[in-house]
Amino acid sequence: MTKSQEPISTMDAINGRRSVRSYTGRSIDEATIRALLAAAVQAPTAIHQEPWAFVILQDADALKRLSDRAKRFFVEEMHRTHLDRGGHTLTMFERPDFNIFYNAGTLIVICGKPLGPFVVADCWLAAENLMLAAFSMGLGTCVIGSAVSGLNTPETKEELGIPVEVSAIAPIIVGVPSDESPATSRKQPQILAWK
Repeated sequence: MTKSQEPISTMDAINGRRSVRSYTGRSIDEATIRALLAAAVQAPTAIHQEPWAFVILQDADALKRLSDRAKRFFVEEMHRTHLDRGGHTLTMFERPDFNIFYNAGTLIVICGKPLGPFVVADCWLAAENLMLAAFSMGLGTCVIGSAVSGLNTPETKEELGIPVEVSAIAPIIVGVPSDESPATSRKQPQILAWK
């Protein structure tokens, strides 16, 4: 529920959800995490494969280690793919004090089991359900795509108990926002055809 404990509509959740990048650092309790996971697994799934599996990380030291490792891999990946064309993003990632998880107390990683061609789409559908459910509970979320490479290293997979054949797909921080996240503008839908 939102802070006022008033139920919100689906459209209100869709229009109100923001990527939150400022958290109190408080961890989310187990009952809340289980409710978020229950919402995630209600997502549509191709051929009813339900390829998702979850890693929940709430240990502050482990989150810091993972942030440092993921930053390094992300910067290397940006240089290797020549996507480092100016801007402040890489500078921010190279700062030792920058935490890619924005000090959120909980990281939920949606992983995909190798079951077929729709695994990634299924996992992202589960991610959207989780984020909308979190918003309806008054929590903030943010997808941390820059962590994916670091999460899929053998070292990190072993540390987090992710089997070799499973891939980390959607890392999402969840927590209590420390302030309001402003709305951002969105482009109007681009309709390519309407016949």
